[in-house]
Amino acid sequence: MQAQLSSFGRHLAAEKRHSPRTCEHYQRDLLRLAGWLVSAGTECWADLNGHQVRRYVAALSRDGLSGRSIARHLSSMRRFYQFLLREGWARDNPAIGIRAPRSGRRLPRVADVDQISHLLDARADDLLDIRDLAMFELMYSSGLRLSELVGLDVSALDLEAGNVRVLGKGSKERLLPVGRKAMAALQRWLACRRGLAPDTEPALFLSQRGDRLSPRSIQSRLARWGIQQGADQRLHPHMLRHSFASHLLESSGDLRAVQELLGHADIATTQVYTHLDFQHLARVYDQSHPRARRRMAGKTGAGSERRSDQ
Repeated sequence: MQAQLSSFGRHLAAEKRHSPRTCEHYQRDLLRLAGWLVSAGTECWADLNGHQVRRYVAALSRDGLSGRSIARHLSSMRRFYQFLLREGWARDNPAIGIRAPRSGRRLPRVADVDQISHLLDARADDLLDIRDLAMFELMYSSGLRLSELVGLDVSALDLEAGNVRVLGKGSKERLLPVGRKAMAALQRWLACRRGLAPDTEPALFLSQRGDRLSPRSIQSRLARWGIQQGADQRLHPHMLRHSFASHLLESSGDLRAVQELLGHADIATTQVYTHLDFQHLARVYDQSHPRARRRMAGKTGAGSERRSDQ
C-alpha cells in the first residue's frame, strides 16, 4: 500500500505541480485511511468497496470530524483512486457518489475595526516588535494568507508604487495594494532589517538568527501581541485576513473585488463574508430602526420580542 501512496505523492508533485503542503494533506488523509483498512483486515487498495467507504465515513464522524473535513477526505480518496485506475492498480473508484454528512456552516471569526485599530496602533520600540507590527499591518492591509506572508521576499515589495507581489495557492501570482500605515511600518522594519540579515537572505521577515521566519513563530508572536494589547479573544493570522475581507466588503459591497484581493478561485468561497456583513447589518437594524428595537424585558413583560406593526 505504501508503494502506491509514494507513487501518488510523486504524481501530485511532478505532474500536477501541487505545493508540498497540498501533497502533505493528501498523504495525511490517505495514511489515515490506510490505517483504518489494515485494522479492518484489508491490505490492498483494490479491495476497498463502497460499503467500506461508508463505514469509514461513519468512523470519521464518530471521531468528531466535521462534514467539511470528511468531504476533504472523500475528495482525497476520489483523487487517489483516479490515479490507481490510471495505473491499473484498481478496478473502480469506491468513493464516487458517496457524500459527507452535512454540518452547519461555520463562519470565520473576525475582529471589529476598533479592535484592529487598538491592536495595530500599539507602540513598537524594540527590533522584534517593529518586525511584528510590520507583519500584522501588512496582513490586515492586504489580506494575506499566513503562507503568503512567510514566502515574501524583499523584492516582492514595491514601496514607490505601494504594492506587494504575492504567490498564492496553486502558484498563482497576484499584485496587491499596500495601505499607508502598512507602508510606514514596512519602511521602519526594512531600516532595521539591514543590520540583521546577510546579503544573501531574500526573505522579507526574519528571525533573530537572520533566516526566514517560520509560520509557527508568526502565529505565536501574534497571539502574544494580542495578550499584551488586551485583546478579548485569541488572535491568529487568519483572523486578520478574515477581518480584512469582512471590513472591505462592509465598506464597498464589491464581492468581486474582494474575491480578487483574497485570491479565491471560486466566488462561492468569498460569499461567506456576505453572511458576516449581513450579521453586522442586522445588528445595526435591531439597534437603530424604531420598529425593530427590542423591548426591555422588565418593562413590558414580553421578553425580547420585537415590536409588531399592529
